[in-house]
Amino acid sequence: MTPEATTDAGREATDLARRTSAGLLHRVEDRLRSLLAAERAGWAGVHERAVVPVDALRELIASGGKRIRPAFCITGYLAAGGDPEDPGIVAAGAALEMLHVSALVHDDVLDDSDQRRGRPTVHTRHARLHADEGWQGESRRYGEGVAILVGDLALVYSGELMAEAPRTVAPEWHRLRSEVMVGQYLDVHAAAEFSVDPRGSRLVDLQGSRLIARIKSGRYTIHRPLVVGALAAGRHDLAPAFEEYGEAVGEAFQLRDDLLDAFGDPADTGKPTGLDFTQHKMTLLLGWAMQRDEHIHTLITEPGHTPDEVRRRLLDMAVPADVEKHIADLVERGCKAIADAPVDQVWRGELADLAVRVAYRNA
Repeated sequence: MTPEATTDAGREATDLARRTSAGLLHRVEDRLRSLLAAERAGWAGVHERAVVPVDALRELIASGGKRIRPAFCITGYLAAGGDPEDPGIVAAGAALEMLHVSALVHDDVLDDSDQRRGRPTVHTRHARLHADEGWQGESRRYGEGVAILVGDLALVYSGELMAEAPRTVAPEWHRLRSEVMVGQYLDVHAAAEFSVDPRGSRLVDLQGSRLIARIKSGRYTIHRPLVVGALAAGRHDLAPAFEEYGEAVGEAFQLRDDLLDAFGDPADTGKPTGLDFTQHKMTLLLGWAMQRDEHIHTLITEPGHTPDEVRRRLLDMAVPADVEKHIADLVERGCKAIADAPVDQVWRGELADLAVRVAYRNA
């Protein structure tokens, strides 16, 4: 076979792989929408207000999102030789996205964020509704209560969806969900503890920040979805390579998230810039910066300082540039981890491409 024929065959294989992935992601989208449409129809016959939490989820799903977790799950599944016609992988991908929606709704309450994907968050919208209607009680408490229940409903639906996937994924699914909750607690606690003097022994260090990012974000975004996909295809042997890849790319993903929060355009990210600063989040970016300059802690915790001051300080210390270099190293490490994995070369290439896409996204 000539080099040109080999190249053409490689391109055709890559095109087929991408069409197959895209087709499965489209089916995931259909599954999410059909589930929520059926739930709405069922609850509409019970009470006119019973559809409100379902509608909140429908609006979030319809508002977009990158569908990163289903994409990694499907890629892990196809790389492992899974049958693309099996509806179980579609249900697994939909479950991961529904879990993500649950986490977003709850995260917005915890962070007191008023925007998500360029729209009012669930708790903000319902607090305003309560105030506008003059209902009894505290508007803020009502809005947050509604959001907690909407997030819980998404969590319930995620479990129902994953029950349709192969049973082999259950242990990984359980670990994934518990990690999200424990990681979220550690994040909340670290933000509260952030007010301690930076010389105090209780201050969360860079390793603590990395742990939070790993179990709250990186693993549930990349590592666990990949392994869920591999297990759905019956390939337990891929777990070590997917873990090494996922840990590296997951950290790159979180660092990009930190940079977008600090320096991103709200028109792209769909949420206010500098929220991590105002919420005293002990992010990887801040942990990195505070190892160089304890004054960062003062800029964030003491009244009168603004996110713009923090941003200028980070730029003066060249923290963003150094973080960019570290992201590049992490992507390279992830690609090396997958280079020798026992999967087809096409899928090694697709995983390398995904690593670059999530590490260098703009939203």
